[in-house]
Amino acid sequence: MRRKIRNPFDPAFNKCFGCSSSNASGLRLVFEEDDKALYTEWDPATWSQGYINMLHGGIIATLLDETAAWCVNVKAGTSGVTSSMTVRYLRPVHISKGKVSVEASLVSHDGRKAILTGRLFDGEGRLCAEADLDYFVYPEAVARHRYHYPGKEAFYYPGS
Repeated sequence: MRRKIRNPFDPAFNKCFGCSSSNASGLRLVFEEDDKALYTEWDPATWSQGYINMLHGGIIATLLDETAAWCVNVKAGTSGVTSSMTVRYLRPVHISKGKVSVEASLVSHDGRKAILTGRLFDGEGRLCAEADLDYFVYPEAVARHRYHYPGKEAFYYPGS
C-alpha cells in the first residue's frame, strides 16, 4: 500500500524546479512510497516537448533524477547530490498519452554513496526510460546543518 509523502521544505525558500509548489515554472512533483520504492506522476504539457508530441529527454532525465533525490531523502534518511546518472531512453514518451509515472528504488546505501534505479512509464504504462544513479550522500548531521534536511520523520504526515 502506498502512502503520500509530505514536502516539508518551506515554499518561501524552496524554489526547486522539480518539487517546489512555489516555482511557477517547475514540475511541482508530489510523491508516494511503499516498502520498495518512491513514486510520482506528472502530466506533460506542450511546453515540455522536444520533437512534436514527444517529451523532451532533459525533462525525462529531470523526472528520474528528482524522484531519486526524494528516494534518498525518504529511504536513506539523508540528503545528497547526483554523482552520476546513466539514462537509457527506450522509446518515445508521447505527451498526448497522458500522465507519466516515475519510480525510484534505493539499491544500496553505504556511507557516503547511494545507488538507485529509476524507471519512467508513459500514459499507457509502457516502460520508456530507465536510469542508474549514483548519489553522494551527506551524513545526516551535515545534511541537517548545511542543507536544511529536516529529518526522515518530517516527510510523513501525522498518523501515516
